[in-house]
Amino acid sequence: MSMTPPPQALTSGKRPRRGERDSGDGALGWLRALDPRGRRAFAGAFGGYALDSYDYFTLPLSMVALASYFGLDSGQTGLFTTVTLVVSAIGGAVAGVVADRVGRVRALMITVITYAVFTVACGFAPTYETLLVFRALQGLGFGGEWAVGAILVAEYASAKHRGRTLGAVQSSWAVGWALAAVVYTLVFSFAGDDLAWRVMFWTGALPALLVVWLRRRVHDAPQAMAVREQSARRGSFAAIFTPGTADSPGLLRTTVFAGLLSTGVQGGYYTLATWVPTYLKTERGLSVVGTGSYLTFLISGAFAGYLTGGHLTDRLGRRRNIWLFALLSALCVVVYANIPSGANTLLLILGFPLGFCMSAIFSGFGSYLSELYPTAVRGTGQGFTYNTGRAVGAVFPTLVGFLADSWGVGGALVFGAVGYGLAALALLGLPETRGKELA
Repeated sequence: MSMTPPPQALTSGKRPRRGERDSGDGALGWLRALDPRGRRAFAGAFGGYALDSYDYFTLPLSMVALASYFGLDSGQTGLFTTVTLVVSAIGGAVAGVVADRVGRVRALMITVITYAVFTVACGFAPTYETLLVFRALQGLGFGGEWAVGAILVAEYASAKHRGRTLGAVQSSWAVGWALAAVVYTLVFSFAGDDLAWRVMFWTGALPALLVVWLRRRVHDAPQAMAVREQSARRGSFAAIFTPGTADSPGLLRTTVFAGLLSTGVQGGYYTLATWVPTYLKTERGLSVVGTGSYLTFLISGAFAGYLTGGHLTDRLGRRRNIWLFALLSALCVVVYANIPSGANTLLLILGFPLGFCMSAIFSGFGSYLSELYPTAVRGTGQGFTYNTGRAVGAVFPTLVGFLADSWGVGGALVFGAVGYGLAALALLGLPETRGKELA
């Protein structure tokens, strides 16, 4: 009897067991569909992205304290985020190539070590300029982690469950955000602002513990290793910019429109992620504890949005899910930024749908970008488009920072809705990929 696994099992990274149902029934059907190696890959990607999120949010949560300590205006503080995201484009593109050439897990470990080391270094920065440099270098690791982790898991997940599986990985961003908000509340309650922001960055050493576990327990999917050994064009930037011909569609069109899609979604998202804590403290007059309460609603909505969006991207399709939540996110931004000054209870309640919508749109990204590119250049394509979008989208938080002095932070936040409009338009140039096998 032949011991060769059936083609579908090799394609999905799953080893079917006797009597096992290939079903998405139940809330955790996607998890049961993964084999043990796939579950360890999921755990590694989930932990890496949660800690990536934690290290990212140490900055926005400390923004008011940093502005006071270094005597910065809104434009200068907004530059922190822009530098991080612009440099992350370089880190993400490089990490994608590394993932295609030396493996997903090795690339994941490199990105985690990089963002952990430079987050800790930020806590020792003596000047604004030094902090800006350290934050930029942190972006090298921050940019690559999500793309590499998403590809690692996508290559284990079956086509039927990929949206839900990657949506669950994406939900770890809310977990890291919540952890950062809890630590922020504790640290800023018990330490003075001049020390507290440094402590926040020092806690960014936590991700280093994950690397030890990744090295021992997580491995690339079999089909990814096979392609890496056989393909001469693996990790090639030239391949993702190849124009279409009569015989081959090429990848140039995909790369251009996927980059625009990433720019729009991340421009809208990072505008909110960067400026909502400052908005709550400076324009709504909330204390540290009060800000934490409002962020709880926002983060809870984000977590629910990631999981719900993962299910919808499998049911509705990748494009419809992004279209739906691009519209709803733009609507929520406009409403949230224009709540009357005396209606803080309404602001609290609306934090949940705002977090829900701006996160649900991300749930399909891991599966969608993975499905748009062949295995040999999947890391390169996803790393480049996602992080180029992040870099160009980084202009949005900086514009809000400069506009905040004349428009107010709340008024400038509406600019984030423009990003979601761009994302909706970009989908016109991309195909639907639901159900595609990653052969």
